[in-house]
Amino acid sequence: MRKRENYRRLFADFDPRAVANFNEEDVEKILLDAGIIRNRLKVKSTITNAQIFLAIQAEFGSFYHYLYSFMPENRPIINNFHSLIEVPAATPISDAIAKDLKKRGVKFFGTTICYAYMQAVGMVNDHVIDCSFRE
Repeated sequence: MRKRENYRRLFADFDPRAVANFNEEDVEKILLDAGIIRNRLKVKSTITNAQIFLAIQAEFGSFYHYLYSFMPENRPIINNFHSLIEVPAATPISDAIAKDLKKRGVKFFGTTICYAYMQAVGMVNDHVIDCSFRE
């Protein structure tokens, strides 16, 4: 998280259209910046992943529609956990999304990252019953 602003600066404010159009010169410039983890494979995969993200948007109308096509009744899941120990790191749904994205060519994105993303964007509510953030 400490490097987030550096990533934001280097990756066009996280604009997938801009990132999808990055070229080898852009990759070299990014790799010179000590403000991020400089891994060529990850930088190049970010470009490819942005291209795949845009293709998914075109196919499904939005990335939201793509993700929710995996959800039961196309709705968020509200779990009723009493303890954090009950909260899973992955589920069959995150497995399916990660597998489909991998088939489409997405790199550096597995089921655990997928499930964390699902929690972060509200596809899954895993706040325990007595959590003040639970809606």
